[in-house]
Amino acid sequence: MRRILVVDDDPHICLAIRAWLKRYGFRVAIADGGTNGLVALDNSTFDLMIVDIFMPNMRGFESIRVFHMIAISGYAFSGLEASSPDFVRMAVRLGATRCLRKPFRPTTLLGVIDECLSEAEPHRRYVATLTTVANALSEPQRKMKSSNEVREEVLIG
Repeated sequence: MRRILVVDDDPHICLAIRAWLKRYGFRVAIADGGTNGLVALDNSTFDLMIVDIFMPNMRGFESIRVFHMIAISGYAFSGLEASSPDFVRMAVRLGATRCLRKPFRPTTLLGVIDECLSEAEPHRRYVATLTTVANALSEPQRKMKSSNEVREEVLIG
């Protein structure tokens, strides 16, 4: 079951997204801002984060550097005049996987999540394989170290 972290300062958005995603089998944690989002990351791992890029106490584009995510915003991706900054390009350049403008339909969010998780799957399998290999390689070293410690105790004792 895939784990998703939703970080938004609007509790209604968090609760609505959590309800939608739980209905489709995701395990969902919510955080009411960037600081609590970081705490959630310290306490657990997630397959994907959905983060509002304009929140108090954490500038939105700071959060993109911290989270690998789908960026959401009611302001940043609206049809602003041509002289406004290109927030979508900025968000993607900083590492957002996708960008959605609020409000969005649940089916749109689910489609974007599916795309992101599908794209990440080969990388996730690669990391899992590397972890398995690294653990297998370090096991003989731990056994050797343990064996050497026993020999030292015998020689010293």
